[in-house]
Amino acid sequence: MTIGPASPESVDAPETLSAVPPGQGVAGGIALFLGALVLFAFYDAFAKHMVSRYPPAVVNLSRYVTICVLALALLVRHGDVRLWRQPHQGLLALRSVALALVATCFMTALVTMPLAEATAIYFTAPLVMVALSPRMLGERVGRAQWCAVLLGFAGMLFIVRPGGDLPVTGTLLMAVAAVCYALFQVLTRRLSGLVAAPMQFAYMALACLLITGMPLAFMPHIVRPPWPDQALMLAGGAVSAGAQLLLLAAFRRVSAATLAPLNYVQLLLAVAISAFWFQRAPDALALAGMGMIALAGMYLARARRAAR
Repeated sequence: MTIGPASPESVDAPETLSAVPPGQGVAGGIALFLGALVLFAFYDAFAKHMVSRYPPAVVNLSRYVTICVLALALLVRHGDVRLWRQPHQGLLALRSVALALVATCFMTALVTMPLAEATAIYFTAPLVMVALSPRMLGERVGRAQWCAVLLGFAGMLFIVRPGGDLPVTGTLLMAVAAVCYALFQVLTRRLSGLVAAPMQFAYMALACLLITGMPLAFMPHIVRPPWPDQALMLAGGAVSAGAQLLLLAAFRRVSAATLAPLNYVQLLLAVAISAFWFQRAPDALALAGMGMIALAGMYLARARRAAR
């Protein structure tokens, strides 16, 4: 899952882990980034398959177990594992809770939502972030950027189409996930330069492990998955964690502003996977809406790059 945008992590990773100046090897960085998007897209498809058999909390738990292992490795490499000694604990906690809500809502929505439409609604998060920026970051948003935001939201209406056949609960959950992810991005920018990136990542991973697994405490009759399925879910989590490592490597070579428009490759992958794996291709209006969201997002990413 844009941590994540692509999925809850694939988009959060550029902001969270990669405050690294662009260096050499741009082509290699782009290849690594595209590889990460492919892994995240297939993990989302894998997650949708698994939530049809097990509660979303079980799938999330297996994922964040492996991500926490990655986070611990990054902390050890950083040389400081004292999460409780970091400044801005309130912002760190709010940021982590926001992403945990993203993961919970996203995974729960996948139970009923088609993958392509769910991913497209989630991709409105950068548009929500722009809308939040003036109040929360004090940034000026120009008329053209507001037009891009409106275009993206119009695209979402093309997909959702009140009265259409998308499940209401799943649609609302994905909308909540998009808003929470936008809040997560805004808080990440607030914390940039104030708390080390490995600390932010580890704080987030631990909070997501605890919060997304919390519903299991209220489900006493859950049937424990057989060990082959447990191993499969852990392997899926490892794929997600591996994608994080690809992102880290990509953003050491190429700036986030350069790579941001490529995030929409994952939307194309979601459409293809939805059509060929789940036999649920979006209709013409939904495809038009996805195109509008992608155009709006790429314009905003380009405008941000130009502003830098």
